[in-house]
Amino acid sequence: MWEFIKRLFRIGKAEANSAVDKLERPITMTKQGIRDLKKDLDESLKSLAEVKATAIRSKREANNHKEAAEDYKKKAKALLQMALDGRKDEAEANRLASEAMARREESLKLYQVAKTNQDKFEGLVTKMEGKIRTLKGQVAKWENELKTLIARDKVSKATGKLNKQLANIDSSGTLSMLEKMKEKVEEQESLSDAYGEMADETKTIDEEINAALGDTTYTSNAALDDLKREMGLLPAEEKIEIKEKVEETIKIEVDKTDTNDTDTPA
Repeated sequence: MWEFIKRLFRIGKAEANSAVDKLERPITMTKQGIRDLKKDLDESLKSLAEVKATAIRSKREANNHKEAAEDYKKKAKALLQMALDGRKDEAEANRLASEAMARREESLKLYQVAKTNQDKFEGLVTKMEGKIRTLKGQVAKWENELKTLIARDKVSKATGKLNKQLANIDSSGTLSMLEKMKEKVEEQESLSDAYGEMADETKTIDEEINAALGDTTYTSNAALDDLKREMGLLPAEEKIEIKEKVEETIKIEVDKTDTNDTDTPA
């Protein structure tokens, strides 16, 4: 019993999968539907042509029988007129006129049959033309649906591919590689800062003093000048200042004299 139930379940599952596959293949189904409709349309057009041909033939036959009936009537009148005019024996004329009217009756009967067939086939033509218009409309509608489905299929596939790529963007390890690179750079920066701090700690006291004072070259030169003044190799600072003032005064006087000489006319 249980095996039978499982077997039924497998059959139902297979049919469900088949239905899903059909639903997942709407484009194929639409194409098949359009082919079927076009096949029906071709067959309907052939049938319409045959029915139209029969209707035309029935109409032609009806016209021919009607014309024949009218012709027999005219002939009967002519025979009777000839009997009246004495151009024809009255008994013979009456016999021939009677035969003509009998043929007229047969032609009228054939006309009625042909006319009935004509009306029937023309009615069928009208109905078939309506169905063919409906089929043509269905074909056009399904073809538009097919174009829409194809466009939607392309868009959905492109969107699905893009979404899949976005969802699996780390599948190639790109983000992982970037994170590792970031960690590596941070480690290198931290290591560099550590070596810098270690270098600062290894400075001597003299280097720290010179760094605090600023320009060691200027300090050494100033000490050398002081030493030379003590030895008398350089003049004292006061004497230098007096000498600089005297030289500045002399320069001013000379500039004034040059200005006066320039203003005096020759």
